[in-house]
Amino acid sequence: MKRLFKNASAAMARDDIGTRLLMGFAAVVIGSLLLTASARTQIPFWPVPMTMQTLAVIVIGMSLGSRLGFIVVTAYVLEGLMGLPVFANTPARGAGLAYLMGPTGGYLIGFCVAAYVSGWLAERGYGRDLLRASLVNVIGTTIMLAMGFAWLAHLIGPTKAFAFGVSPFLLSSIVKIALGAVLAVAIARSPLKRIGR
Repeated sequence: MKRLFKNASAAMARDDIGTRLLMGFAAVVIGSLLLTASARTQIPFWPVPMTMQTLAVIVIGMSLGSRLGFIVVTAYVLEGLMGLPVFANTPARGAGLAYLMGPTGGYLIGFCVAAYVSGWLAERGYGRDLLRASLVNVIGTTIMLAMGFAWLAHLIGPTKAFAFGVSPFLLSSIVKIALGAVLAVAIARSPLKRIGR
């Protein structure tokens, strides 16, 4: 009888691992599609059109948790580095490693870090109410803008980097922070389980 329970327990553990792997793979595929769509969707805004990519990065991190959120966003970046047209303005501006070394490289690395940090904070309860979810969105957005600015400043100097890489996106970032907080709380309160946890 003891052996029967042990065998049943081992079988359930194998099934659980298989299910988690399948769900993780599905999250990577769906997350990559979502990030690609958000990068290519431009909403008229001032002073520059607004994409929803930074919002998607943070919501993915908060919804899937630090580990799976990081894996999903990193997989998306790697897809672009392999030459797939997943980034904004590709393939016209080219993809691959050259794209990462270009002016948007810092933002792409910032995506991965922001997804991890946003997920880490959400795992500790910062996503269950609007105030704390807004704070996570502010932190995630700041990480992406700061890393993008740092790399761009390395390429063209800090004054131009702020003028072209930060300032035009501040107003749209406020809108996305508010929207991201609402989405994150709605997902946190939904009956869907967070498969990254």
